[in-house]
Amino acid sequence: MSGIKVLQLGKKDWSRMYSLPEIIDFQYATVFDEKPSKPYDIVFLDRTPLEEEIGPLHKACKAYTLFITERVELKGNVMWLYKSRKGRRIASHAVEQFLNQEARNYFPRPYGEKFQFKNLSISQNFTGCVRWYGNHSVCLQGEYGTKLSQIAFWRNNIPVFQGQAIDLWLEYKKDDAVSIALTVTQFVQGSISDVQQKWEFSEEELERVVRIDNGLPDGLIFVSLQASGEGELQIIALHDRYSRRGHGHFLPGGERYVTSDREEIFCYFDPGDMKPPLNVYFSGYKTMEGFEGYNLMRSMGSPFLLIAEARLEGGCFYLGSAEYERILKKAVYRYMAELGFRSEQVIFSGLSMGTFGALYYGCDIRPHALILGKPLASIGDIAANERLLRPGGFPTSLDVVRYLGGNMERKTLEEMNDRLWNKFDRTDWNRTKFIVSYMIEDDYDPTAYKMLISRLQSEDAQLYGKGIHGRHNDNTGAIVQWFSGQFEKILWEDFRRKAEG
Repeated sequence: MSGIKVLQLGKKDWSRMYSLPEIIDFQYATVFDEKPSKPYDIVFLDRTPLEEEIGPLHKACKAYTLFITERVELKGNVMWLYKSRKGRRIASHAVEQFLNQEARNYFPRPYGEKFQFKNLSISQNFTGCVRWYGNHSVCLQGEYGTKLSQIAFWRNNIPVFQGQAIDLWLEYKKDDAVSIALTVTQFVQGSISDVQQKWEFSEEELERVVRIDNGLPDGLIFVSLQASGEGELQIIALHDRYSRRGHGHFLPGGERYVTSDREEIFCYFDPGDMKPPLNVYFSGYKTMEGFEGYNLMRSMGSPFLLIAEARLEGGCFYLGSAEYERILKKAVYRYMAELGFRSEQVIFSGLSMGTFGALYYGCDIRPHALILGKPLASIGDIAANERLLRPGGFPTSLDVVRYLGGNMERKTLEEMNDRLWNKFDRTDWNRTKFIVSYMIEDDYDPTAYKMLISRLQSEDAQLYGKGIHGRHNDNTGAIVQWFSGQFEKILWEDFRRKAEG
């Protein structure tokens, strides 16, 4: 695990007072008035900063990582710094304990993934019906016995390092007559038979994220699912993520929302300088779970909200049940309300799969602008193109349609297209700007840009775009360059602010 960079501003050097773990890269400063090259992972203030230190400290500190002691006086710009960095108080007597026990959870590089679906195996002892649904789930129907016994397991064990905690989240559905449990076994490094330790999680515990905390040497873990009873059991996904032990999901301060169907939505809010606009960024397709666009959005200097999901293989276009979509919209409104911003002080953005989220929920928020790179809008067409235009290029699109629509019939494909366009057509887009970079020979959704032009009927709406030759994934670099350039342009022209870089 990477070293954790800690800055302390004060009159006494804590590194001379306390015994610090080796993982901490500690820097003490009596004065801090120059912009750092990179932000620190944790910043402690043990005295009230001077006026000339406020700006450099704001750039040195990431949201949710600022801690102040009772020696800091909260007023004026110090209060602004505290609020804009989502600061927290810490008592002087608790500092050493925090550095030794909690600081390890502020590691700089988050990681999350899904146990690969192709590595899921069903027990040979199970004699019931087994149905596989693409890369989404496997459905078991039958008898599992009167006592809990292994019904499935995941091949290809994953490493867990000494001192590391891993969060596990199991997505499943089942009949009430079926009981389940999850067992995690860690083997001694280099062995496939010597058990180092074992964790067992009951069905009640699996209602929440469960955690394994490894205080022993490095070792691979093997995960298996037990079942008993009779009926249907649908195994959807098992997620593993580097745990921050309650200090946030993926990033410090990252929030997780979950529906009654165990579907997750992740949000990360950074207040920036608390001045308009709020930049909302929807992550694109990604098999490594977590937030996308952090460095780009942070470089803009203004408040930003990152939104991500981890369904299917890399995402499900942010579409779901009424509950799912209500939770996502409510989250955006919540952060707008916290800042006191109106819809005309919000920008929605995204790349590829993220553009669908920006467009779909943009219909509800009606932001000042939508900045889109490689737009995807007609989900049914994207799936249909997998057969001839893009064979084997994006099979997840088939899972998306089957999952959301129930089948792959032509009528269902058209209904999936209408999920966005019917909503788009009912929206008053007056005073909204659409800024789009698209691939001219796009093999995912070739008509997205043309459809935007033809269906945008509001008189005061603006749309302009830039086409780049190639298929959907041929020149992402050029798309991102234009995307970020347009972001900076609209921030300056419409909000009179420059990106901080």
